[in-house]
Amino acid sequence: MGGIESAFLFGMEGQLDLPFIPVGQTPEGNRLIANLAGGKFAGPKLKGRIARSGGDWGLMRADGSFKLDVRVCLIEEDGTPIYMHYFGRLVSKGRDAMAALADPALAATLTPSDYYFRSAPFFEVASDSKHAWLNHILGIGVGTISEVGITYKVYEVL
Repeated sequence: MGGIESAFLFGMEGQLDLPFIPVGQTPEGNRLIANLAGGKFAGPKLKGRIARSGGDWGLMRADGSFKLDVRVCLIEEDGTPIYMHYFGRLVSKGRDAMAALADPALAATLTPSDYYFRSAPFFEVASDSKHAWLNHILGIGVGTISEVGITYKVYEVL
């Protein structure tokens, strides 16, 4: 058996609506909610905007890692709504990546070597849509922290 193969699906830039909503320490960990204010995505088969529709119901875990729990609606430029949801991890490597998400000046000083930021997107699209093929794939996202919020390169696992 060989390694995992992938194909680039799209790049995505999401703007965060600051400040985060701090739910506080729960039995599961320190819950933070980050709403998405919009953004855009583009790739070889898909292009459009991020609707003001979702966010991250994230959890700061006791080990210092951040557990992503994201739901968002992408609107393809042909008008098709695409529901995308994913889990993932954001782990700082010495510098506080979570603090950088809330502070654009700090975000500008980080590089991807300062953190590990990965996700596993799934998609839901109307079955009669020309984009219904998304219902049958698994994605892998490689995230970065930017001055506007977050960016991802999303790949289809082949």
